[in-house]
Amino acid sequence: MATTTPSVDVDALSVNALRFLAVDAVEKANSGHPGTPMEAAPLGHVLWTKILRHNPKNPAWPNRDRFVLSAGHASMLLYGLLHLTGYDLSLEDLKQFRQWGSRTPGHPEFGHTAGVETTTGPLGQGFATGLGMALAERWLAAKFNRPGFPIVDHRVYAFVSDGDLMEGVASEAASLAGHLRLGKLTYLYLDNRITIEGSTELAFTENVGKRFESYGWNVLYLPDVNNLAAVEAAFRAADAETDRPRLIVARTHIGFGSPHKQDSAEAHGAPLGREEVKLTKANLGWPADADFLVPDAVRAHMGRSVERGAALEAEWNSLFERYRSQHPDLAKEWDALSRSPLPAGWTDRLPVFKAGEGLATRQASGKVLNALAPVLSTLIGGSADLAPSNNTRLENGGDVSDKNPGGRNIHFGIREHAMGALLNGLAVDSRFLPFGATFLVFADYLRPAIRLAALMKLGVVYVFTHDSVGVGEDGPTHQPIEHLAALRSIPNLCVLRPADANETAWAWRVALERRTGPTALILSRQKLPVVDRTLFASADGVARGAYRLTRTPADPEVLLLASGSEVPLALAASERLAQEGVRAGVVSFPSWELFEAQPEAYRRGVLPPSIKARVVVEAGVSQGWSRYAGDHGEMVTIDHFGASAPGDTVMAQFGFTVENVARAAKTALARARDAKRGTE
Repeated sequence: MATTTPSVDVDALSVNALRFLAVDAVEKANSGHPGTPMEAAPLGHVLWTKILRHNPKNPAWPNRDRFVLSAGHASMLLYGLLHLTGYDLSLEDLKQFRQWGSRTPGHPEFGHTAGVETTTGPLGQGFATGLGMALAERWLAAKFNRPGFPIVDHRVYAFVSDGDLMEGVASEAASLAGHLRLGKLTYLYLDNRITIEGSTELAFTENVGKRFESYGWNVLYLPDVNNLAAVEAAFRAADAETDRPRLIVARTHIGFGSPHKQDSAEAHGAPLGREEVKLTKANLGWPADADFLVPDAVRAHMGRSVERGAALEAEWNSLFERYRSQHPDLAKEWDALSRSPLPAGWTDRLPVFKAGEGLATRQASGKVLNALAPVLSTLIGGSADLAPSNNTRLENGGDVSDKNPGGRNIHFGIREHAMGALLNGLAVDSRFLPFGATFLVFADYLRPAIRLAALMKLGVVYVFTHDSVGVGEDGPTHQPIEHLAALRSIPNLCVLRPADANETAWAWRVALERRTGPTALILSRQKLPVVDRTLFASADGVARGAYRLTRTPADPEVLLLASGSEVPLALAASERLAQEGVRAGVVSFPSWELFEAQPEAYRRGVLPPSIKARVVVEAGVSQGWSRYAGDHGEMVTIDHFGASAPGDTVMAQFGFTVENVARAAKTALARARDAKRGTE
């Protein structure tokens, strides 16, 4: 008598495999977040095997869809998907979740794990970063696509959580996405109604769908995420529209399948516990005694993504070869941008400013931007509603909008945080040279995005103007005091405060050539004299972080260390000291980070250990300067808030005068001489 083998629902089996890879990894690490992978596994499985266009064997395929796990604490869901669909991430890697040196860190890290498109974890950041990715896609499509040749045609998908949507940056970004009608954006909201403290009812009772409708998004609803056919239908319905972003509100259950922890905060950020794991596996029909189990049927089923991805890329490659034959100039430009966004000879366009001219460094920056824009096609950015003050408008660039997707001026609105995250989304595509601007005092509003740019080693440029109490009448609310120190404390962020227009041009060169991390340009509101470079050192010393600026004396007995708008003051003070018989040298010190990267011999040449008398002159807090001032140095700095008055008055009242700097130099010199006598 013939027997039959019961059919296996391989999709349902794959979903449970994803769930329990996450559960087992968290349990083994005794650390992590099992609940969200358990609820979102059906969504991830359908998206990655049926919707997402990707090639696991070439994660950098240009026309791949992008996936952002904004709820980065659910990282084991992403790692499970990467492993099962054929990326270079082994089962052993999953077993090393959250361990030293592993490829599966606690939250996804860009550049660390193949297939991770951006670093996420700080809630809201992934949501906003996805906007930059979608904007990059639309801009490139406008530039390169031609009839019959959609060589740029990919989407951005993200999984976002209740926590993501509570963060202000997500609101800023959602509003901007709706305004720009970013039609390649599909976000899925995991509406599990649970946070660490308990029910979202404690603090979050809004109608999310209505909110996003008011932003201009198309909102769809998915009541049962375990109905895989309905999940696929929801994604396809969302993707059928391309003239506005979509939000799929999916009702999910955190810790799905756990008899005692489903729909509770206990499932969020801690292992289920061995007994609960056994009960959950039994509840979902999974072998209770098997850890990190991947059934052969699951591996074969999800592994088909490799074949599917190779076919998708091969189809695109064929399209591109036909494109190359019909549009050779565009194809050549595509190839060049793919190698580097900086063409040969671009530095020849950097302007050189005449000595003696009075020019605020923010004005010089604007001139540099517009001189470079014609030769740097992917130099794109804007300001948080301050472009006329920041001098960041590209004069012939056009405005980015749904009607002008190829524009180069982005109007971020008064949304500094979303601006920072969106710039990260542009910068993960290395073909772009993105910049964003605001007043220095508002740098705090985008600090989380700056930190992630530094962590991801992205070439973002921040233009921070109105850099000191020299702002004047706007008063202490708008006068940055602690901000330079705060920015300098971020690892891998290069802070550059140029002293004049020519240093500003070199600062831009440093920023654009620096492709291993972000750069902050700190620029003045007030006009500064352009230093005569025939008498003093060349501005290319900016690239080395600090350099001796004075023509005389050859053997200074005291050094004046200054940055930005205080360099002209230090020069004037050195001349006053010379009249009094004191040999004072001036060091222009635009960047601590660049200076620290120089060989010791260079650093000792700029700051000889034999010169103990030093004075720091900077209109900000003294914090950090002691390493350069030494034991006998003096500080002409500001360790208190500012005041409202004309800028020159405020500077003078706070000690930024020739007389006070000269007095500080003589004090430092006397202290150094006394110390020397004490050792003799």
